[in-house]
Amino acid sequence: MADVNVYTDWLKIPKADVPPEGPPDHYALLKLDRFEDNPDKVRASYRKLNQHVRGYASGEYAEQSQELLNELAKAMLALTDEGRKREYDASLGRKFKEETNELGRVPMGRLLVKAGKISREQLTEAEGFAEARGLDLRDALVQMKLVPAKLAYRAYAREQGLSYADLGELAPDEDVLRQFPKATAKRHGLIPLIVDDDAVLVATCTAIEPEMEEELRLRFGKPPKPVIVTPAEMTQAITRYYTPEVDQGGAAAGPAKAKTKVPRKSFAQLDEGQQRERRQLGIIAICWGAIIPAAAAYFLLGDSDLLVVWALLGAAIGGGLAAAWAFLIYWK
Repeated sequence: MADVNVYTDWLKIPKADVPPEGPPDHYALLKLDRFEDNPDKVRASYRKLNQHVRGYASGEYAEQSQELLNELAKAMLALTDEGRKREYDASLGRKFKEETNELGRVPMGRLLVKAGKISREQLTEAEGFAEARGLDLRDALVQMKLVPAKLAYRAYAREQGLSYADLGELAPDEDVLRQFPKATAKRHGLIPLIVDDDAVLVATCTAIEPEMEEELRLRFGKPPKPVIVTPAEMTQAITRYYTPEVDQGGAAAGPAKAKTKVPRKSFAQLDEGQQRERRQLGIIAICWGAIIPAAAAYFLLGDSDLLVVWALLGAAIGGGLAAAWAFLIYWK
């Protein structure tokens, strides 16, 4: 196998930015301007490079490809985590202005108003909705359909000074997954992603409970660092990544247990893509609800004078029932 420098050969990073030993700094690795503060630009660059490096994942460079993918993920998560980024930037010599408060963070509601995603009136309404129902503001905003779940949880992560990740773009390290049982992941709603130099990065929808923090620390020998994801992504990720082969510390699972029926999610709990898919399926159901009775009338009555009447009546009733089901149940 020919020698390859993944940084200069694959990522085309200038040799001057690659130390003789060890990887380049996070900004050079992700091909960003030094001290880039826009997390969206960081994620966009990561997605582009991630896709590029995956092109080397098969064949003789599979191991180097996986190692580089892990490095890219660690760099992205570090630069989208406000606290870790600040520490990292300081280590590179960045000087910060004095902040107006201890943490220098802005509440998520104000972030969304400032970004023009919601109005001040909508924020006030959502805060009242959340207080009356005992919800977090992020969940109230989603339930009221004021913002998509991804936007709400991204704003929440920024408020908390944490990183946000899309689990559709960030795959956990399989070796890390094998050390964490599926039952624990489901019960606590979290998945360990990658072991970094000073922490284990853990996907979660909210703060990690103290008992779980201690368990993670004991399992991985490092403190956990939360990475915020949406509940829908968490559920899908647990199903996707915890196959029997990686469940329970790598031991194959025993005979499959009877599956418990999972309650259907309401329309408001779905992300944008799932909502769009459900709308399309509902429209298809309404169309077939009208077509099938009309077709049945044609085959049963043939050339009868009553064909048109019965076909229209059947289409109206069938389509109406399907529409009622869609609006009152499927799209609720």
